[in-house]
Amino acid sequence: MADAVLRDRALSNYGDTTIDLLHTVYERGATRAVALMRHSAREYAPDKHDLENPLTEDGRSYARELGRRLPKSATVRAYASPPRRCIETAELILASHAAAGGEITRHRPLEALGVFYALDQQKMWKGMREAGGLVPYLESWFAGDVPHDAMMEPDLAAAQILRVMRAKLADPVADVQLDVCVSHDMTLHLLGARLLGEALTTAPVEYLDALVLYALDDELIMTNHRGCEVRIDAR
Repeated sequence: MADAVLRDRALSNYGDTTIDLLHTVYERGATRAVALMRHSAREYAPDKHDLENPLTEDGRSYARELGRRLPKSATVRAYASPPRRCIETAELILASHAAAGGEITRHRPLEALGVFYALDQQKMWKGMREAGGLVPYLESWFAGDVPHDAMMEPDLAAAQILRVMRAKLADPVADVQLDVCVSHDMTLHLLGARLLGEALTTAPVEYLDALVLYALDDELIMTNHRGCEVRIDAR
């Protein structure tokens, strides 16, 4: 019984902030939104390349629950970083949205949602280990203290991801639309820091957390569940 209670509590946690944020965005009057989202809960097998670790069974449940709770007024299409855990997160969200009565189109992998900004992944992983983890390594990257042949310039990387998100908003397929873009915590940290101005140490990225870009009254707005919000040049 206790295990069941804990499991139900977990299922109500991951993705909650994203669902609340999306409902707020559509209640404001938006009809088009893009959610840049971290994949669901995954394994951490030390004998696998990190990007090959799949979703856990709980992670699949979290993704289904998020899809079930998406606003049903929105037609949802999805894109995902190429690793299987990201693609499966997108698949499960779409299938669950459809099973609960929502409209969907399709999903496909998108290289721009991957770790394209790592110019040399071996150097990146080595640097991350030496720095003591993801956040210290990101701090070094943003400060310009990592090898220039290891990582793309961070503002350029953030601009490329934003460019893709904006392109999805400009390509409507329904009167009310949501594009789910499944990526990685590193990508969410990147945009949170470089576009929303959040400090890495005070802005954790949990499974299924999202940044949302939406169009409203000829403005493009990026926001998150912590209340950070910026206007994006609509040109």
